[in-house]
Amino acid sequence: MAELPEHVAKNRAHWDTLADEYAISGRRAWATDQISWGIWGIPESEVGVLPDVGGLDVIELGCGTAYFGAWLARRGGRVVGIDNSPRQLETARALQAEHGIDFPLLLGNAEEVPLPDASFDLAISEYGAAIWADPYRWIPEAARLLRPGGRLIFLCNGTLLMLCASDYETDPIADRLLRDYFGMHRFEWPDSDGVEFHLGFSDMIRLLRRSGFEIEDLVELRPPAGATTSYPYITAEWARRWPSEEIWKVRKRRA
Repeated sequence: MAELPEHVAKNRAHWDTLADEYAISGRRAWATDQISWGIWGIPESEVGVLPDVGGLDVIELGCGTAYFGAWLARRGGRVVGIDNSPRQLETARALQAEHGIDFPLLLGNAEEVPLPDASFDLAISEYGAAIWADPYRWIPEAARLLRPGGRLIFLCNGTLLMLCASDYETDPIADRLLRDYFGMHRFEWPDSDGVEFHLGFSDMIRLLRRSGFEIEDLVELRPPAGATTSYPYITAEWARRWPSEEIWKVRKRRA
């Protein structure tokens, strides 16, 4: 077996450690039919980025406990999930059995998916690969997996949030810029074993276009009044002033 890239190996160990904690939220998400986005749980009915997935071949890149894939499978999508963490996939398979929803779950790295070119109509990542894989590898890989005209939709931390984040993952997000914008790419913290990836807007746009995508939308999420989250580093007051999360919606060019 080929040796995993350094950041992939670190993130596998990181997420195997977190798997029991995230099994709790995964179980809650599997128990509902409502599609929602991100740490504020904003309903898709308000966000409006997903197409009708009935009859589409869908891959979830970095599926974790696979609740998002389950939501799409219930709507008629032919779903495949891939995740880097064996422990997360154990939870996903147990929840599939519990809810009677079955679709393939692959152990692997979203930067190198063991599936043929042009296999899917939709690639999706709600966090997952969107922040835990290197965009210079996973976005071209998503393009390879999509058929011409297929869409990639991914949710990640807001760019402003990352610029206001301190050197420690557990510190509250500040109300001022703490990091350089130019050169954004790999992020690590002394109090976390994981490796995240975030790009500035211009770098992301260039990467998407170079990978063969046309940008259809960029949705900067704003939680509704009274919204809460279990993540202690961010408050609703902050997130109602500045975007804490963003969704990119892009389409693979047909020619």
